Amino acid sequence: MTGFPRIRPRRLRSSSALRSLIAEVDLSPSRFIMPLFVDENLKSPIPTPGLEGYTTYPPDSKELINLVNAAMEVGVKSFLIFGVPSTKDEVGSRAFAEDGPVQRALRTIRSEVGWEPVLMTDLCICEYTSHGHCGIPVNSRRGTVIDNDSTLKVYQKIAVSQAQAGADFIAPSGMMDGQVRAIREALDTAGFTDVGIMAYSAKYASSMYGPFREAVDSAPRFGDRKSYQMDPRNAREAIKEVRLDLEEGADIVMVKPALMYLDVISLVKRTYPDVPLAAYNVSGEYAMIKAAARQGLIDGVAAMMEALYAIRRAGADMIITYFALDAARAIASGKSPF
Repeated sequence: MTGFPRIRPRRLRSSSALRSLIAEVDLSPSRFIMPLFVDENLKSPIPTPGLEGYTTYPPDSKELINLVNAAMEVGVKSFLIFGVPSTKDEVGSRAFAEDGPVQRALRTIRSEVGWEPVLMTDLCICEYTSHGHCGIPVNSRRGTVIDNDSTLKVYQKIAVSQAQAGADFIAPSGMMDGQVRAIREALDTAGFTDVGIMAYSAKYASSMYGPFREAVDSAPRFGDRKSYQMDPRNAREAIKEVRLDLEEGADIVMVKPALMYLDVISLVKRTYPDVPLAAYNVSGEYAMIKAAARQGLIDGVAAMMEALYAIRRAGADMIITYFALDAARAIASGKSPF
């Protein structure tokens, strides 16, 4: 091979220290957002249905506080809270109740831990409604459909209630048109101009949500969510959704799921390089790795870390993941293979 310089890329891979020195992305626990499940029906914690190794807590329990403190000790500082109500109705009223499960959890954490953790709240009504949809159903000439504008009014009530309880960020996940603008207006009118919005901007109608829906009993009782969540065949459409959310006041935008949509994460980041971008490593993606590791087919820790690095490499600035605590502990203990 005369005429070519003696380029040897392997020189830069010859030791762990060198590989870390030239690594293109980092994976700090401070970039993780850890989901928390709280259920107001519980008296004590239980294993989370559908999510191996995960736990659901009473919203004002000592065990919940212990979990938050344990995560913070290994560098996880941000949490996304989901609630399971004691009763369900057509409009999901427990989602905006002053003593709702998310509101109780917020007040408990603020009282016991303070304001150091970043507390984000999922804003949707699917787990709170008797029909399991993210919006209010109405009858139309096409049959039962989800009404956009009446749903936004409910979202506004939820956002203000969550902010009053101590949320730093509201994370609307219902994919209703205009939801970010409606929530921003409600928060500002109520005096919560310091509360941010992390928008589920590009949320796809994915098959990867099954374990989550079991965890919070949020599967739709009729039809599906394809009329408001994005079509998995589309990528450019995500740019339109992100742009609209930014124009309406989103502080952080999100792509969900993550591993199945790495191309979309990359596309959004290239289009909006200066906008904080989150990616949701969803329950089905988590469950696949857990199941394969349990069968002895893969190294679970290595696969977990490789997946999280892939999401970061695609362009995500932060990752919502059920692996947050496990990955942070692997990094802290030196058990990560990278």
